[in-house]
This record gives sequence, C-alpha cells and structure tokens, in this order.
Amino acid sequence: MRCRDVEAMWDEIRGDCQKSLRETVHTHLLACPPCQELYEEFEGVAYCLSCLPQPQPSCDLTKKVVEHIATLKLKNRTPILLCAADTPIGRVHVGFKENRIAYIGIDTGDSLEAVRERVERRLRRPVVAGDAPAWLRETLDRFFHTWKVEDAMVDISDLTPFEQAALRATAQIPPGEVRSYSWIAMQIGRPRAARAVGRVMARNPLPLLFPCHRVVDSSGALHDYYYGVDMKARLLEMEGYRANKIDASL
Repeated sequence: MRCRDVEAMWDEIRGDCQKSLRETVHTHLLACPPCQELYEEFEGVAYCLSCLPQPQPSCDLTKKVVEHIATLKLKNRTPILLCAADTPIGRVHVGFKENRIAYIGIDTGDSLEAVRERVERRLRRPVVAGDAPAWLRETLDRFFHTWKVEDAMVDISDLTPFEQAALRATAQIPPGEVRSYSWIAMQIGRPRAARAVGRVMARNPLPLLFPCHRVVDSSGALHDYYYGVDMKARLLEMEGYRANKIDASL
C-alpha cells in the first residue's frame, strides 16, 4: 500500500472499513515515518473538532430568514391604495382594496410615507399611493351625514377574529350614545376581556367607521383615544352626545 492510498482513504479507515484493510494500513504505518506524522496530524485535528460545542443557529440569520419570508408573503398580497380626502373633521388618509375601505386615519401632520409604513405594518399588506375614487368620497360624505357605514363598504379581513368581533360590536352602538369596554366584551361573549377590547380599540385601523370613539370606561369618562380626548369629545358632540347623558347600559 502506498502513502497516497492511506491519505485518500483516511476517513474510510477511521470509520467502518473492512478489518483486513485496517490491518494493512496499520502495518504500513509501523514502517512509514511520514505516514505516522500524517496520522498524528489528522487524529489531532479530529480530536479538537470533537471537543468543540455544537454550533447554534445565528439569531441574526434566523431573524433575517423570517423577515425575508414575511416580505415575500407581503409582496404576494393584494396591495392597499392609500389616498387623502377632506372631511368635516379635517383631512383623512384612507386605504382601500378594490371597492372596500380597509384603513382610515385622521391627518396628524405625518408624511404620506410615514402613514404608508404605518398602514403596511398594521395590515401586513403592501401599500401604494393612489387617488380617491368617486365611490370613496360618496361613502365618506354619507358617513358624516348619517354617522353610519354599510358593512359591504369596509374590509377588516386582515384582522384577527377577536379584533373583528370587537370592532363589529362598536358598530352596534347608535350614534350619539356610548358603551363601555366591558359592554363590548359581553357582546362578543368574552366578559373578562375588557382590557383586550381596549387594546383592539387603540389599534383600530378604521376609527370613525368602526366607532371606537363611542367606547368609554365604566364611569362614562371618555378615557383614551388615539387622536386625543378632545377629538373624541368633538366626534361625540357632532353625533349629538352630551357628557351628562350617561347611558344606563354601560
């Protein structure tokens, strides 16, 4: 057996090779100093490698893979068109899919790009700029006259079932009246979920149309509102609500 044969078969010899082959190699090693040095070198490296801990997946790499998959899913989803419109309470940003509104937000001075990114994060869909179609303007005009919107004109399909249920319950509150977070929780069959209802109201992508401004605490206090308590009071006043008219069903 030649030295180069020994080197070529080293991994096989260290594994489950035939007994006769292993004996032949050992016989060669006893008579070949260069192969003995090679043997010591290979075995030393193999021992050091066996002592190393098992490598763990890189957290950074894992995060990048997850983000990449999320980006691919985002790109494959129907985009939301984002536009602006003037209303009785000021300028609003509206996002829509085909002929249904998926997002509405009161203009607080943020750039259109900041609004676009916020909508994209909330609804996990790509968002692109567009123009306000006639049907959208008509829907908004009708809403500010009736304070109601037809269910067929809104889209909350990107939200969780719990979020959808909580928002639909707000649509049951008549204009000019208020209900508590606990009332919403009872309506959706989750009587202990008042706090969770509050979180849904805080992240409502369709305020006004799903009127979280009509949801107050159990005492009737206006409590928090994403656009400020003053805006909440203004909307309720426009609907005909008076602060001293506490609803008995709270």
